[in-house]
Amino acid sequence: MEKHHVEVLLTEEQVDTRIQEIGEAISRDYAGKEVHLVCVLKGGTFFTCELAKRISVPVTLDFMSVSSYGSDTKSSGVVKIVKDLDESLTGKDVIVVEDIVDSGRTLSYLLAMLQDRGPKSLRLCTLLDKPDRRVVDVNVNYTGFQIPDEFVVGYGLDYDQRYRNLPYIGIVAFD
Repeated sequence: MEKHHVEVLLTEEQVDTRIQEIGEAISRDYAGKEVHLVCVLKGGTFFTCELAKRISVPVTLDFMSVSSYGSDTKSSGVVKIVKDLDESLTGKDVIVVEDIVDSGRTLSYLLAMLQDRGPKSLRLCTLLDKPDRRVVDVNVNYTGFQIPDEFVVGYGLDYDQRYRNLPYIGIVAFD
């Protein structure tokens, strides 16, 4: 692993405050309904758990693990389901919860696939959005923060499986 250090981009307090705001917005938007959160593993775990605690309407949870693969190091947009959902989405108000949206390729494919499963509604919530990296247009309904095109870690995001447990969002700076 290259020599590097992590610089704080968003503090724990900033992240916590923003998740509270998103939870309140979802609670307002789904007043009188039940919301079904689909956490995209592994990165979305921390955000999904914190978000769910801040939603005041009834919440159910499910988990999905996907990988985009190809011979290139960049996302090909071809999605392989590593772990599928345990429950049907038919008739449910579904919010897909992601840690970060960058190119949009994987999420575009995933959202189209989930839409075919018959949810009553389907929305996307992400903690971080990198619009500068967007290749495929993806409609993000709830965004924590728009960030610059930097390599970020913390709050579920990793560098070689490290730093997921940081309570803040940091930029990996290579020395």
